[in-house]
Amino acid sequence: MATLLGYARVSTTEQSVDLQLDALNAAGCFRIWTDFASGATAERPQWQDCLDHLQPGNILVVNDLSRLGRNTADLAGIVKTLADRHIGLRSLTETWLDTTTSQGVLMFHFFSAIAEYERNRLRERTKAGLAAAKARGRVGGRPTKMTPDKAATAHRMRGEKRTISAIAKTIEVSEATVVRELARQRKSLQAAPGQTIAAEG
Repeated sequence: MATLLGYARVSTTEQSVDLQLDALNAAGCFRIWTDFASGATAERPQWQDCLDHLQPGNILVVNDLSRLGRNTADLAGIVKTLADRHIGLRSLTETWLDTTTSQGVLMFHFFSAIAEYERNRLRERTKAGLAAAKARGRVGGRPTKMTPDKAATAHRMRGEKRTISAIAKTIEVSEATVVRELARQRKSLQAAPGQTIAAEG
């Protein structure tokens, strides 16, 4: 008979894990690992220890899939990793997912297909968003804090031989932002013969 090993997780120490532990014990788990961490974090020491202890032929049992992964793609990756190591997975809530049965394996493949569809859709939405932004003259990244008025002030102050630090404090941007703006202006003027720019020494 296969050895059942359980994994439970709650987001904070204030939350009760008793329901999960009761269910896993009732299912016959030989040992249970418990993490008190958000599903969004990779820092789950008990989960890593659980993975280290799982052996081929073991079955990992969770009360529900949300305890195991952050999203469909994450869960699909975990299930595949377990399958590659010949370790089964069983969810007490999602009874359709039991990779020790032929039906469970079929459902896992369907599950994986959904995860791949989500990844493709995300890539498509990202590309579409970037294309729309580019069409409007924007590129990816955070919006610049250097407004036209601040840029004009920066160039005026630099022409008055003010330091980068003084300019940055005056217009309330970082020194790096000031340097980028001055460099952009230099390139613009270099591209326009007959114009000069104040020395940046």
